[in-house]
Amino acid sequence: MILPGATLGMLGGGQLGRMFTIAARTMGYRVMVLDPDPISPAGQVADMHLCADYQDETALSQMGRECAAVTTEFENVPAQTLRALAQHCPVKPGAEAVEIAQNRMAEKSWLHAHGFATAPFAVVATPAELTAACAQVGFPAVLKVSRFGYDGKGQVRVASLDEAQAAFAAMDGEVCVLEKMLALECELSVILGRNEAGACALYPVAENIHEAGILDISIVPARVDQTLAQTARATAQSIADQLGYCGVMAVEFFVMDGGRLVVNEIAPRPHNSGHYTLDACLTSQFEMQVRTLCNLPIGATIQHTPAVMVNLLGDLWGASQPNWAALLQHPAAKLHLYGKQSARPGRKMGHFTCVDASLETALALARTIRAQL
Repeated sequence: MILPGATLGMLGGGQLGRMFTIAARTMGYRVMVLDPDPISPAGQVADMHLCADYQDETALSQMGRECAAVTTEFENVPAQTLRALAQHCPVKPGAEAVEIAQNRMAEKSWLHAHGFATAPFAVVATPAELTAACAQVGFPAVLKVSRFGYDGKGQVRVASLDEAQAAFAAMDGEVCVLEKMLALECELSVILGRNEAGACALYPVAENIHEAGILDISIVPARVDQTLAQTARATAQSIADQLGYCGVMAVEFFVMDGGRLVVNEIAPRPHNSGHYTLDACLTSQFEMQVRTLCNLPIGATIQHTPAVMVNLLGDLWGASQPNWAALLQHPAAKLHLYGKQSARPGRKMGHFTCVDASLETALALARTIRAQL
């Protein structure tokens, strides 16, 4: 076990890294953040901020020497960076799992090979492959870049071969995945923590509502049949087990008409839909990340209060701050801002969570507050 007083490394300085850093420092650890942004949200609250590229040899050497273990807040950290650090200290999750999750082609191929249901898809690297993929997958579909897409970025909905060709041309030669659009009942996610010994703790299933490809609201527990919820949890654990995963991971699901589950994607890190755990669970997903990184016993994932989490995007910021007074007058609403210096449309600036013994009351309060902001 790595005990309090040790220094932990965080690759990435965004809001997930910030909330990990706060959790780790609360537990008595020191935190070193590596991020090229001099005013990164995580760097602001860390004991040390290495302002450098993720492949900077000097910074990686220092992190490897001074940190007892290293983790990451996003899947696009180069796998070679994780491998380089692993020569000096434990790195969780490992490069192999991150490498699969950071590439849609690799991820969907891995899921398919291991028997997990996904939407019909085809890999597209050339215009000729695109034509064949459209015939195979059909329309409507979504063309997605294989790497570096998130929050709806690098994705285009297409309804014809002409639209697909125009979208592919705009991807600047990137390898893509063409994925069939499905008729959905809802979208779900399951977050879990898994340690080196294979012990796994699963959080309640979240029901997620998106706007323009970005998570808008998470409702927890999800308003779905318990059998479906249990299937989602069991599937998420099976994915983690077969990956040999260590750390916090989220699995996103589509629920199709009739209640059939398909896996959308894997996130090898804490997840936006798990932010409610800060206010409504015995162990937050960020404390869980500290625990799995340090090889501590995994924490209890009991949800003590129903919760609704709402993202706060930069669109809310105009000439002045949003109407925080309207939010803060409600004792059951919890505000979390990420310390980002500039707001822009689509940028995640913070979130708030409403908790109540009644899930419907929490949802109604969340909607009321957002209308007032």
